[in-house]
Amino acid sequence: MKPDTTLYLVTDSTGLEEEIFLQKIESALQNGVTLLQLREKEKSTREYISLAEKVHVISQKYGVPLIIDDRIDVALAVGAEGVHLGQSDMPVDTARKIMGNDYIIGATTKTVPQALEACANGADYLGVGAIYPTTTKVKTVLTSVDTLQNICDSVSVPVNAIGGLNSGNIDILSGKSIAGICVVSAIMKAGDSGEATKILRNAMREKLRI
Repeated sequence: MKPDTTLYLVTDSTGLEEEIFLQKIESALQNGVTLLQLREKEKSTREYISLAEKVHVISQKYGVPLIIDDRIDVALAVGAEGVHLGQSDMPVDTARKIMGNDYIIGATTKTVPQALEACANGADYLGVGAIYPTTTKVKTVLTSVDTLQNICDSVSVPVNAIGGLNSGNIDILSGKSIAGICVVSAIMKAGDSGEATKILRNAMREKLRI
């Protein structure tokens, strides 16, 4: 499966009641998100599976693939379309052996060697960053746009920029050979996630031509 990574939403449920969280996801999917990653660092396996099942019902409604962050077991348990792996997670080739070729496997990379290794091992797309500092609960290591372009030039799979991106600062990516962007706060922390998604998609078309 070749994913459309144009506007890739990574979820953040921090401080949100489940009903509101699910509403935000549905609103974003209605208004232009093309790929959805459920990221839960704090939940137990049982809680993660329960939430993933609910999110998957929504994503299937809009024909948007659901990617599970880190957890191959959760992805397989709920029938999600794929998994996303960081540099400290299971190696891509090991995940591919477990999941087979019908699942999407994405990887976070910050250097050309990491990108080449991930692609050689079977990654379907890459997330590269952070372009800007982020407010999410992940360790932020900044990646220059020059490195981002070098990675784009080095691999044949879609490359997405990630890290603190929003409609007001994506100009920095103009002219870069990215397939799309990944966002968290720009949508999840917006008062109206649907409207924020529309604004972001319009900005991407205008500024990035994607």
